[in-house]
Amino acid sequence: MTILDGKKVSNQIKEEITAEVKKMKANGEKVPHLAAVIVGNDGASLTYVASKVRACERVGFESTMVRLSNTCSEVELLDKIEELNNNDDIDGFIVQLPLPPQINTQKVLMAVDPNKDVDGFHPMNFGKMALDMSTFIPATPFGILELLDRYGVETDGKHTVIIGRSHIVGRPMSILMGRKGFPGNSTVTLTHSHTKNITQITSQADIIISALGTPNFLKAEMVKDGVVIIDVGITRVPDETASRGYVITGDVDFENVSKKASFITPVPGGVGPMTIAMLLKNTLLARERHMRRKAK
Repeated sequence: MTILDGKKVSNQIKEEITAEVKKMKANGEKVPHLAAVIVGNDGASLTYVASKVRACERVGFESTMVRLSNTCSEVELLDKIEELNNNDDIDGFIVQLPLPPQINTQKVLMAVDPNKDVDGFHPMNFGKMALDMSTFIPATPFGILELLDRYGVETDGKHTVIIGRSHIVGRPMSILMGRKGFPGNSTVTLTHSHTKNITQITSQADIIISALGTPNFLKAEMVKDGVVIIDVGITRVPDETASRGYVITGDVDFENVSKKASFITPVPGGVGPMTIAMLLKNTLLARERHMRRKAK
């Protein structure tokens, strides 16, 4: 059994990006600039955005954090997005989800300039991804592809089962794993809360990508020997014996499933670090495209 070490691979990617940025600086070029918009005081969101800002510092990017209050109106947020769209110094930006209930998330995502949408959530970028065109792939699916690639996990002709159909992970992964090329060329089954006999499906899978958000959902009796497991789930489970009062748990019963797996991602330290690394990679891509547009 091989651990798909997202922490190790994400550090390699950050080192590669740092080298690119050093070259830009040596040539007197503008370095990539990522902005993050956060609305309200959600603890998990604040932690996540702070880690993105630290990652930018590490690779030599410029970063800007835009904080808006929990009572911010939809109009105020849309105005701020318009400002970022028109700011030539910013190559890419993200709007941290979830947003407060008074704001229409779909309207906000639609307002982001697709050329600066480094989260890959805009319908234009999602559509390009579905058509195998060059675009921003959402960071978590992008990170999963990179892990499979760097560990040489065989996907051609394999049966991939996705658990969860979110627009951020499940749906894009179902498209990407079925595309031509590597990683891809697999036969994909997309399962969700209305799927019947899920164990029957998962027990036939060569690769399982679980993005459900239900701790320890996938048990050893639900998988076959030699399965490849990608655990995207990340849930805080209360635990009085832990120093923080909780433990981070994935969708997979790691202790038992790992005994049957050929490859498996740990939680934490698997998909999570890859998400931030690929956001940086998308920002680097956004800066390159930005420079090409300016050169025309």
